[in-house]
Amino acid sequence: MEWFTAPDYWLSRLVFQRALAALYLVAFLTAALQFRALLGERGMLPIPRFVARVPFKRAPSLFQLHYSDRFFAASAWAGCAVSAALVAGLDSLLPLWGGMLLWLVPWVLYLSIVNVGQTWYGFGWESLLLEVGFLAVFLGNEEVAPPIVVLFLLRWILFRVEFGAGLIKMRGDACWRNLTCLYHHHETQPMPGPLSWFFHHLPRPLHRAEVAANHVTQLVVPVLLFTPQPIATAAASLMIVTQLWLVLSGNFSWLNWITIVLALSAIEFPTTPPSVADAPLWYEIVVLAVAALLVGLSYQPVRNMISRRQVMNRSFDPLHLVNTYGAFGSVSRIRYEVVVEGTADPVPHEDSDWREYEFKGKPGEPGHWPRQFAPYHLRLDWMMWFAALSPAYAGSWFGALVERLLESDRATLKLLRRSPFPPGEPPRFVRARLFRYRYTTWRELRETGACWERTYVREYLPPTRLTRSAQRS
Repeated sequence: MEWFTAPDYWLSRLVFQRALAALYLVAFLTAALQFRALLGERGMLPIPRFVARVPFKRAPSLFQLHYSDRFFAASAWAGCAVSAALVAGLDSLLPLWGGMLLWLVPWVLYLSIVNVGQTWYGFGWESLLLEVGFLAVFLGNEEVAPPIVVLFLLRWILFRVEFGAGLIKMRGDACWRNLTCLYHHHETQPMPGPLSWFFHHLPRPLHRAEVAANHVTQLVVPVLLFTPQPIATAAASLMIVTQLWLVLSGNFSWLNWITIVLALSAIEFPTTPPSVADAPLWYEIVVLAVAALLVGLSYQPVRNMISRRQVMNRSFDPLHLVNTYGAFGSVSRIRYEVVVEGTADPVPHEDSDWREYEFKGKPGEPGHWPRQFAPYHLRLDWMMWFAALSPAYAGSWFGALVERLLESDRATLKLLRRSPFPPGEPPRFVRARLFRYRYTTWRELRETGACWERTYVREYLPPTRLTRSAQRS
């Protein structure tokens, strides 16, 4: 039926689906390469320990039924394979029901990972990928034109992502209201990128203009997504430009990229759609039933969004079907970093040969220039940023990290850029110290070549060695 589908959006759907499948591929690749040290049987937060205390109904997951490192690896690599198949367009070669089932596979697999991922998977973009991925199941393939109701539900997600982020800023830190947050943000954000130093040194009037433009993009433009074309396309295009600016200024995993993918679904590309048959009745019934469910589940996220006590990045159901989003309600003025060091000396003291562990993404050696990793997500590096804000953020896993370094654990060392100790020769002691970091000035950069300058603040963890019980285990 004509009221049910929007043929003019067939290319929008195609671009959206291929781009979303690529993000799924990145997410599964991240899981496959990092899980052993983070969540494995000997990980910092082991999944078997988690599922032993959390029931299935609170965290539905395949790993509630069975867990082993081999099974997790098989699931993550299977997710990579299915995602790659979707990027290549395999869903278009299947019947409509087959394509839907194929899109359901990565959603089930990634839901299983997120629901046992604990702290390492507590980021808003995890729920966002699941919410968008669930809707993708019902978007159809080349057998039918894209359903109008699913296209509007995708815009509803985009609206909540942007509008929720705008509201949390206006209700949060005063620097968003006086337009000064970007005086600090590029320097203190969780994981700077290769251009963040240059963004930080832009003229302050431009920073104020950036914040003002951000407010317009997040608080005004999202409303235009629900207006007729070409206004909706213009609104989505403006969001894409804004997100690309954020991509250049930092490493925010796939948050910016999935927002771009959502915006692509709202763009009406100038092209002639192919002629397709009417949607089958069973498909219409399923799509409308799912739409009714998601509209009903939107109550809590909307209530949270309009509340003065709005919270960021929260799921209201264990399947992550409809969530609330937001980022940087407050902005740090000072950057702190936890520097982890080890020594082989039998009796540690301040003059011992302390050697620094280098992380892949988080700032460490002042002369090491940040690299671009997003949309790939360095989970440990991100959590190290939180650990520097407060030891409470690291209470559940930091001790285990130190223990793994003292054991020279291979899986853990793979998460790092470089270990200062040869393989098989672990340090006798590991310590952590807190430093204040700031970007160098243009003059300091020319003189030293370093983008950071750091100052010792205090001890974060005193020199620690393996206990006898840890050595026996």
